[in-house]
Amino acid sequence: MSAIEIRNVKKRYKELQALKGVNLSVEPGEFFGLLGPNGAGKTTLISILAGLARADEGHILVQGHDVVDDFQAARRSLGVVPQELVFDPFFTVRETLRIQSGYYGLRRNDDWIDEVMANLDLTEKADVNTRALSGGMKRRVLVAQALVHKPPVIVLDEPTAGVDVELRQGLWKFISRLNREGHTIVLTTHYLEEAEQLCTRIGMLRRGEIVALDRTADLLKRFSVMQLSLRLSSGVLPADLRALETESQPEQSAQRGAAREHVLRLNSYDEVEPLLAQCRAAGCTFDEIEIRKADLEDVFVQIMHEPGMVEGLA
Repeated sequence: MSAIEIRNVKKRYKELQALKGVNLSVEPGEFFGLLGPNGAGKTTLISILAGLARADEGHILVQGHDVVDDFQAARRSLGVVPQELVFDPFFTVRETLRIQSGYYGLRRNDDWIDEVMANLDLTEKADVNTRALSGGMKRRVLVAQALVHKPPVIVLDEPTAGVDVELRQGLWKFISRLNREGHTIVLTTHYLEEAEQLCTRIGMLRRGEIVALDRTADLLKRFSVMQLSLRLSSGVLPADLRALETESQPEQSAQRGAAREHVLRLNSYDEVEPLLAQCRAAGCTFDEIEIRKADLEDVFVQIMHEPGMVEGLA
């Protein structure tokens, strides 16, 4: 039985087809990354998963429980950290977590509440009214609320957006521990270095469709093994080498052009000297040359902006 099973889920908002038949399964104990640009459909999919929206077609099951037909069991199995800061201004942190525990019928949950607060560095704020907290502290409370009933499946929707490095480190240490203990984690984030480090498998959404789905290591292997970064002091990159550039976003290409910086895809070290020789023959001189391996951000950019790269990945 999958921890999450998503079957042909479609959702339309007036003229916008937000989800176009998404099929996806997340296995028990997985640390899964759901990535995509703004507007790709990630939050819509999570909203349907959490019962905050209804799919037009298709079904989602959490721990085998349909989120519509068996919603109570599905909710008990799921903890969601939303992207938006949502809080009740009339209660302290501890009161908020006790009330959240009550929603799940947990009357004597203070030991776990104390442990969650300690791991999220909220202990000193336990008796502080939530409206008096900073934005980063409010986000910690949201994480604590999602974990208060020890759900087997935890969904984190941009949990570290706008928060300090200390919280990120503490949060990931705690979440990684829960994952090792058997909890299934689903993460959406724009911090792709986090996803690369934490997630064993990645799914990528683009315009409401899954366009890549594979183990993180295998995704990295399928794309450029390395890249050649060039900063030109003079000359213009030959036109036939521009097709090897990794970034196709116009605004970033323009920035690179102004800075005379270019990043080219390589398949092997044997390609380096011929490329440099071609540049020299075109009158280019260099301020800086660097060879590096591609990371998940590079893979993400290629998949999102070069449609030919995604064939066979999803």
